[in-house]
Order: sequence, then C-alpha cells, then structure tokens
Amino acid sequence: MARTDISALHPVFVRQMAALSSRDLDQLMDNYLPDAALLRYEGVASGTAALRELFTGYLSLEPELVDLTDYIETQDTIFYRAVMNLGGAPEHAHGTLVVRDGKIWRQTAGFGS
Repeated sequence: MARTDISALHPVFVRQMAALSSRDLDQLMDNYLPDAALLRYEGVASGTAALRELFTGYLSLEPELVDLTDYIETQDTIFYRAVMNLGGAPEHAHGTLVVRDGKIWRQTAGFGS
C-alpha cells in the first residue's frame, strides 16, 4: 500500500499505478496509445505488441507503489521518482510519462538511486 495518497494526481498516473498494483495487463495497455514507446536502459519498446510483451514480464514481479518521493506534473508531462516493491523488495524507480489524448504516448523508466 502506498504511503503517498496519489488520488489527486494526474489521472493517467493514477490509472498506471492502479493497473500495476492489480497486475491487470489489459487495464495497463488501455493506458497507452497504439503508437506509444517506452525507453529503458535495455532499449526501446514501441507499439502495442512490444509493450504488451514487456509488461507481461514486468507484472510477474508484482510491482506496487510504496512511496512517491518526487512528482512534477505539467499539462502533458509527468516526472516522478518513487519506491516500488518489485518481487518483494523495494527498488528506487524514476520515469517520465508524456500524455496525449488522455493516454501515454512516450515513457521513460528506470531503476536505481
């Protein structure tokens, strides 16, 4: 359970955290535009099929928001740093969500302090 109440934050961020916490792949994918791209250290996942494959593996780690340490929101961009529980262990996470038409169009994601 998150220590930070995120209910008043950007609806895309709230939906993203809810989908991760419930491990609902369809709900998670519904938060992305068809041409969305996610940049991570390991490379870029672009398009629905690539994102679905990436998140299928990620959800097996049972991700859950523990604490939101930094959060900045503009009209179309969300920057965050958080502590996420992954596979039962806390991990420092950071990312950016670029929103278009109420869904994620571009995302960066990483782990480490």
